[in-house]
Amino acid sequence: MHGPAAAGWLVVALCAGAGAYCLLRRRGAEGAERGTAGGEALMGFGMAVMAVPAAVVPPPRWIWPVYVAVFGVAALRALGPALRTSHHLHHLVGMLAMVYMAVAMALPPDGAHGAHSAGGTPLATGVLLIYYAGYVLWTGARLLPLQTVTVAEGGGPPGAGAADRAAGGVVGGAPGGVRTAGAPTGVVTDTGTGTGAVTRAVTGRCEDRPELALACRLSMGIAMLAMLLTL
Repeated sequence: MHGPAAAGWLVVALCAGAGAYCLLRRRGAEGAERGTAGGEALMGFGMAVMAVPAAVVPPPRWIWPVYVAVFGVAALRALGPALRTSHHLHHLVGMLAMVYMAVAMALPPDGAHGAHSAGGTPLATGVLLIYYAGYVLWTGARLLPLQTVTVAEGGGPPGAGAADRAAGGVVGGAPGGVRTAGAPTGVVTDTGTGTGAVTRAVTGRCEDRPELALACRLSMGIAMLAMLLTL
């Protein structure tokens, strides 16, 4: 990545940390969530390597075809799921953005390619910048703290929720359980003492610290914006 070395190393650390956490998520995930976490880990580590300052560690020429091949295959694999869910569509956009940046860095600056600026076409870069700016704002808004309310699910008398909250009581049969405003129906956030907040669905599936997963996606979105700005 071209640009200030300090900013480049900051992006490297951010993406590597996000990739490492996604690997940890993948170990405890099952089914489609396992594949999602693996794809995000690939994005994190791929972006970390790409963000290494070129003035400090010049990248070998062969690395860009490798990037195109790896993320091109990943984009093809994400094409099917992207037609079903918006989250997988975001993964597809990320994979294509990695392919685009690899091609842009492999092309000679100006000169031989008149249709290209010194790092890709302004139109494609601008579209990706707008997309990731919107994604960062949207994801950041989702991380804002929400007011937490307690809802009695056992048909208790009015005011039971406040008493339960004050005493760390029972809601829906689970100690310390509260429903978070804005959370999907059937999801209960545990605020009792433990290793951390755990979101449990009615089906029994769980995801440890979903807010950290969202924070990782936000970090990679910010890093992608920084990398696109250097093109």
